[in-house]
Amino acid sequence: MADPANSANPADPADRLYFHQLLSGRDFAVDDPLASQMVNFVYLIGDRQTGEAVVVDPAYAVNDLLDRLATDGMRLTGVLATHHHPDHVGGSMMSYSIQGVSDVLKTQPVQVHVNRNEAEWVRRTAGISATDLVAHDSGDVIEVGAIPIKLLHTPGHTPGSQCFLVDGMLVSGDTLFLEGCGRTDLPGSDPEAMYESLQHLASLPDDTAVFPGHRYSPQSAGTMEAIKQINYVYKPRNKEAWLTMFGVG
Repeated sequence: MADPANSANPADPADRLYFHQLLSGRDFAVDDPLASQMVNFVYLIGDRQTGEAVVVDPAYAVNDLLDRLATDGMRLTGVLATHHHPDHVGGSMMSYSIQGVSDVLKTQPVQVHVNRNEAEWVRRTAGISATDLVAHDSGDVIEVGAIPIKLLHTPGHTPGSQCFLVDGMLVSGDTLFLEGCGRTDLPGSDPEAMYESLQHLASLPDDTAVFPGHRYSPQSAGTMEAIKQINYVYKPRNKEAWLTMFGVG
């Protein structure tokens, strides 16, 4: 499938959507071995006409991300967090200190949009103030210029994991990968909630383009139709079978 990051034409005034998928260790943070190992995706989403943009899950070399926005003539107006883990919002992980949201706010004091159930987790992990956060409910819509982004609460990997739906594309964080899903054996995770979240995402239109939080497969994005056909998380016929496959049935 075509990658909007590569197909978008900044010179076309009719193309308002600004969307870039950036891979850690390749597109930014190229000298960071942890970034290369973790293969996180960061997303830049905005309105080309107004120049406003948000960054999804800024971590590692955040100045690289801000420089990319500046090079593209965009200005940062917000941060969106899929969930609180340090490889997505910054903080301490495996004795490493990862740059993240707090470093963004030092130079760009913008609001950080989180799910209501994740607010305290993000605050503690990222080391930011509660006043930096905007807590949302599932179904809320954030407008970046004239570009609406719908927030979907998808608990399971963490209590307040959320995905972002924009123009037929789903930024799925660590809820859904092209192959597999986020871990459900970590503090705050819930296998049963993950099952329900995956079923919710499966109800989206088949042509929805899914952009995950990590590159755990050869492709960087895929359609929901293709994912439902090849991803093992959609193979069990019911919840009981799914929970048994994940060792909790």
